[in-house]
Amino acid sequence: MWWNFAAKANSQIEERGKTVSNSIQTNIDSIIAQNNLAVNDQFESNTIQQLTSGYRINSSSDDAAGLAVANQFRSDVAELNQGVLNANDGISALQIVDGGLTNISQMLDRLKTLATQSASDTFSGDRGTLNNEYQTLLGEIDRQANNIGLGTGGTGGRYSTNIGVYIGGSDGVQANAMVNVNLAGAQVDSAGLGIASTNILGGAGVNFGAADSNNLNALSGTILAGNATQQFTVRTATGQTNVTITGTTTGLSAEDVVNQFNQQLNGTGVAAEIGTDGTLQFFGDQTAFSVDAGAGFGADAITSAAVNDVTNSNLYTSTQTVGVPANGDTAVFNVNGNTITVNFAASDTNAAGVAEKINAAMNPYGIQAVVDSTGTKVSLQSTTAFTVTGSANEISAPGAAAAPTAPAGTSEIANANAALVAVSSAVTNLGLVQGKVGTGENQLQYAVDLANSQISSFSAAESRIRDADVAADASNLTQAQVLQQSSIAALAQANQEPQALLSLIKNS
Repeated sequence: MWWNFAAKANSQIEERGKTVSNSIQTNIDSIIAQNNLAVNDQFESNTIQQLTSGYRINSSSDDAAGLAVANQFRSDVAELNQGVLNANDGISALQIVDGGLTNISQMLDRLKTLATQSASDTFSGDRGTLNNEYQTLLGEIDRQANNIGLGTGGTGGRYSTNIGVYIGGSDGVQANAMVNVNLAGAQVDSAGLGIASTNILGGAGVNFGAADSNNLNALSGTILAGNATQQFTVRTATGQTNVTITGTTTGLSAEDVVNQFNQQLNGTGVAAEIGTDGTLQFFGDQTAFSVDAGAGFGADAITSAAVNDVTNSNLYTSTQTVGVPANGDTAVFNVNGNTITVNFAASDTNAAGVAEKINAAMNPYGIQAVVDSTGTKVSLQSTTAFTVTGSANEISAPGAAAAPTAPAGTSEIANANAALVAVSSAVTNLGLVQGKVGTGENQLQYAVDLANSQISSFSAAESRIRDADVAADASNLTQAQVLQQSSIAALAQANQEPQALLSLIKNS
């Protein structure tokens, strides 16, 4: 009987293409069952890991090539997520600029309203009041333009004129990863908009005159060529302002000259303009002032000769100047019947100190002290007629003030009309800048939309490679468990085979 069993066993082995000996030393079937059990255990373990982690690839050994591709997608998504934040920051920055431009636009509307009011012959109010508001708004435009980074030269604020935003998603091409919003030349202060030299008061100032000032309109484009400079000193009751007009390689235009003056004179109450004869003119509303021209004379200079003590011709000016007193002197003035006492200390033994003390005493009476170009004399000026007598010690008596002469330059109606033209042009120029800013906002928003689309696509691509297929893994887990149970049962049977061989020994 045993030989029938052996023959049958050998026949089965041969059918598998194998030949094995009947041995109690080596249980081949047990080894096979153990190997398959280990494989099925590993299969079940991997399936459980994928189901619990949610990833198909949990280590490099799972899919090395797939992991490399998935990691690149994940890196691109991380770059794009930060790029979207960068772009949103850029949009916020441009929105801040846009808000400032809206404010400036509203101020231009007010400037146009004031100019329109002053341009009418039927206006019976004080154009000086209108012009005060007009000039204040020009200063506020300058302040806000600098605040949003679009002041003089297109810089000066927290933002560059060329805003570069890195977004990514360009497959390594840096140029395609950047979005650039170019605001170069977007200067929206009063100089950039071409309204710095405008006023609605009229040409009520002092003109250097044809004898002393070159015709700047005729020299336009060649003034102070070769980066030359020319110095000016403007003195008012509140102090002295040194003005430097700086040329360029190709020279300045007449408008450039006026813009440089008005930028540096902002807040002094004095402004510059070009007269009807093309010469440089200054006006000061109700401000006492004098202008001295320094070195820099020549064919392309602003002035052709040294011009000193050019005084506001709109004001009543004392016929005599006040000298500098000695230390400790006391001056007693009689101003239109009012007695004014001024005490001078050691620090007041110069024209500036004298002017400061006199202004402190006489400003309530509408009288201003202005230092002359020599720095040794002080003249007294006022918008209304005045008489000062009775000075003591080394201060000479100014006497009665001379009446103002007729102002040079254009009329108030002409200046108001010129201001209307300039403001209208400024509205157009501001609109061009607003267009650049709005285009930049839209450009960045489009970039955000693309980046979000790429984030979605890259994430989906990564998911298809890295993420586990839960339905397939659930099926695999069932299969693995069945195979594991089958392997354990088969192993148990294989372990019983040596016991069967013992029957041969018992029956022999």
